[in-house]
Amino acid sequence: MAVFGYGRVSTVEQTAGNQRLEIERAGYAVEYWFADTVSGKAHAAQRKQFSEMLTKLRKKDTVVVSKLDRLGRDAPDVLGTIKTLAGLEVEVVVLQLGKLDLTSPAGKLMLAMLAAVAEMERDLIVERTQAGLARAKADGKALGRPPKTTPEQRKAMIEGYANKQSVSALAKLYRVSRSTVLAVVKPTASASTMKQ
Repeated sequence: MAVFGYGRVSTVEQTAGNQRLEIERAGYAVEYWFADTVSGKAHAAQRKQFSEMLTKLRKKDTVVVSKLDRLGRDAPDVLGTIKTLAGLEVEVVVLQLGKLDLTSPAGKLMLAMLAAVAEMERDLIVERTQAGLARAKADGKALGRPPKTTPEQRKAMIEGYANKQSVSALAKLYRVSRSTVLAVVKPTASASTMKQ
């Protein structure tokens, strides 16, 4: 009956160490630790360390996570993960929920409600982000990365290309990539190449 800890962070700049510390401070002696660096949008089955942990679990083991979203991307994914772990007869502890058997009827109800709320919160964040982008666009703000070249440089590239200067030579001259030059001198060709 081993205790497995699992953590997830979204970027390499983050560390799952704080999640492990939180689990250990809650009184769990973590014998096996698994952590993924992957977006919260990835399903649990797509997480390398999580999948590896599943192969090591045995009946009566315990999996401890700090928060519910560590178990999956959205409500159906979290519920599927809990079902998989329950099928292995593994106890699942989510510190955020306190000591609650997530495989019991009451635990399943609580889990479904919390997973649905978490999913709704993510949807609201996306909605607010899109509204902010639309407002910025309406206000005339340029979205996306700033251009790597000035309008004058782009005009000179087009003229140079028309005068038989190679894409490589132009890229070297303006210290940009070949694809940047191609996007300027052949915008439709580079756009169709990017779609492929």
